[in-house]
Amino acid sequence: MKTSQLIISAAITGILSLSASGLAGAQEPAPKKEKCFGIAKTGKNDCGTSQHSCAGNAKADNVPEEWKYVAKGTCEKMGGALKKPVAAAAAPSGY
Repeated sequence: MKTSQLIISAAITGILSLSASGLAGAQEPAPKKEKCFGIAKTGKNDCGTSQHSCAGNAKADNVPEEWKYVAKGTCEKMGGALKKPVAAAAAPSGY
C-alpha cells in the first residue's frame, strides 16, 4: 500500500470514529423529575422529613410528608401530591 493511500485510509477511519462517538454522546436527556408526597413505601423515601434526616428512613407506607422523585406528570396519577402537606394547626388550649 502506498503512503498516500495509508494516510487517506487513516483519515477516513478517524472521521468515522469521531462521528460514531458523537452519536453515542447524543442521547436523550433524562426525563424531568418532581417531588411526589405521600407515595413513598417503607424505607424507600428520597430525603428527610421533620421526623428524620435521611433517605430510606420512612417508617410506613404512604406517609403524607414522605416523598419520592418521580417522572414529571406522574405523581397525581399515582395518588400522590405535588405539594408538601400543611401541618394541622394546634387547637387553642383556652384562655
